[in-house]
Amino acid sequence: MLRACALLCSSTPITFPPVQLFNPNSTSLHFQTFELSRPVSASTRAPCHFSLVGAGGRCSFTARSTATEEAVETSSDSKLDLVEVGFLSGVHGLQGEICIKPNTDFPDLRFSKPGRRWLKQQLMGQDKIDEVELVEGRPHPAQKSWILKFRGLDDVDQVRQLVGATLLAEEDDRPELDEGEFYSRDLLGMRVLLKETGQLVGTVANVFDNGGNDLLHVLLDSSMEVCNGSTKTNQLVWIPFVDAIVPDVDLERREMYITPPKGLLEVNMRTDERSKKERRQLEWKERKKQQKRLIAAKKKLCELEQKHVFDGLRFGEKSQRSLLADHILDVNSTLLQKALQSIEDSSKKRWNITEELKALRARESECTVNVSRECLGFDASKEKVGDNFSFLQQGKSLYSEGKVSICLVLNDHETEQLEGEDGPVSYLQTLLDDEQRFLKEEERACVPLIIVSLEHAIEDLRNLFQENGYFGFESDKVWFLKEETLPVVCSSPEEPKKHKILMKSPWEILKSPVGSGGVLSVLASHGITDSLSSLGIDYLQVHSIETRSKTPRRHINRMLIGFVSAKGAEIGIQVTEESEVKNLEMIFTLKFLKGLKGKIEFEAVTKMNSHVQMVEKEWVESVPTEPNSFEFRSDIYRVLGECSSPAKICLMNITV
Repeated sequence: MLRACALLCSSTPITFPPVQLFNPNSTSLHFQTFELSRPVSASTRAPCHFSLVGAGGRCSFTARSTATEEAVETSSDSKLDLVEVGFLSGVHGLQGEICIKPNTDFPDLRFSKPGRRWLKQQLMGQDKIDEVELVEGRPHPAQKSWILKFRGLDDVDQVRQLVGATLLAEEDDRPELDEGEFYSRDLLGMRVLLKETGQLVGTVANVFDNGGNDLLHVLLDSSMEVCNGSTKTNQLVWIPFVDAIVPDVDLERREMYITPPKGLLEVNMRTDERSKKERRQLEWKERKKQQKRLIAAKKKLCELEQKHVFDGLRFGEKSQRSLLADHILDVNSTLLQKALQSIEDSSKKRWNITEELKALRARESECTVNVSRECLGFDASKEKVGDNFSFLQQGKSLYSEGKVSICLVLNDHETEQLEGEDGPVSYLQTLLDDEQRFLKEEERACVPLIIVSLEHAIEDLRNLFQENGYFGFESDKVWFLKEETLPVVCSSPEEPKKHKILMKSPWEILKSPVGSGGVLSVLASHGITDSLSSLGIDYLQVHSIETRSKTPRRHINRMLIGFVSAKGAEIGIQVTEESEVKNLEMIFTLKFLKGLKGKIEFEAVTKMNSHVQMVEKEWVESVPTEPNSFEFRSDIYRVLGECSSPAKICLMNITV
């Protein structure tokens, strides 16, 4: 059964500076100290969502139900423990009745049951608590308040003097909570520890209702180092009070144990101490920098005679113009210029990867080896692997020494949906959860991971990793990159050598993915090869993942990388008889990739593409009846020609 928290905040608010859970540059959220919540049973609770926006991600948890919010007071006269249950907001009618705004989740108990109550008022700058007797109470028919009648108060003038007073009730009179539920007053001051290590995180300073779930405001202990190796004094963080993060609460020992997902403590710490003026100046500088980039991008497109792309910037909504600006910035003009040259070369003999591989297989070289599929298992025995066992051992050693990085390429464009059995998100989760087909979890911490995917799947992939603790990988060593795309172009009969970028809409450039060769361009443009080199990585292992594949495949071949290392090669290729090069599996040395600098070759493919164009100051849709445009493709295997010699290419042929 999931536990529940009862909101019970002190009448004297804690005066620590406000702490932002979200990005400091975004609008901050303010939580009210007294915000009511309904008692909800664990069996009928609905799921809610708690978002870590600054981390680029979103985590989903089932919330604990809340029980009550009543602040504790103590009467100096009676020594009773009292709780605030509401404040008197105004008179009602002419018979001495008064309205009350509840601060409790048990209004029926507090306002309809006759008996002793107490009123707290400020007189001469001091709090005064007087006992009163509640005669009756009923809900207000039109407002979120109750109407009360006290004994001895029978006219308007008497009750008007009570407006603004706080109504108190006996704390011991509070309802018994179900097993696993808590009053928030009982949580205040409780020690918070990491369940896995027992390390003290801090103490609960307050509890707030965020609408969907409760949030613990935790004052960090000085021993916690979660931000740049240090912690500031009076640093507070938000922790969702949900079963997935706070599984154990021990009231007797005044301790709770938490299992926060990676990044939770870091992401909601306030690290930006700049003033509002300084942040505005920074935002202004960022906008100016963006404008300069846009001007530079437009200049490059003008040099390519593509001024028509800017037509949409002159009209439309701000969001539409912003979308077009993003599309313009996204165009890799250097690659586009190189790709346009391939149109003129389209008459030449097309490069054929099958022929290239046949030539590699036919060579008499110690850099070609045949391996059976059953030898690819992580725990394959020496007897099964035979003469290639030394390659397997060397590959295992390279992974354990942190010399290898993995690049997964999700390039199945026939799959539109993100979720479901055929979606890239679900497929990747299944793959990463299967240690027989991927790295064992204990080996992943020292392996940097790059994921190249369709643009619309990037955010969901980030969320998937955040919700699953990055599947054992280090969060700062995981990159999510969108695949390389280039604009689709066409040529007019009047000017066949001039090619015009096609527009999907007035504010969208029509683009197409360039294929597997684009991976090398993406890695270079984002500086990934330099980052990997600084981490001491020597090899990058690239895999393509086809989500529609019905045959389970192993996605890590340690033997291949051991083979490449043993032979001192620059490139390693794994191919199978039945699929040829359908499933990409390659090894590159970092030295080779850095020398390549993202250089890739293109070929232009004729296609039919609908598009819009401006005709006499009006946008007109054009629907072709025959191929009317060029899309650009690049195959990663074309880098074989960039290798220093054929002897530097290892070929592992997987036999059935």
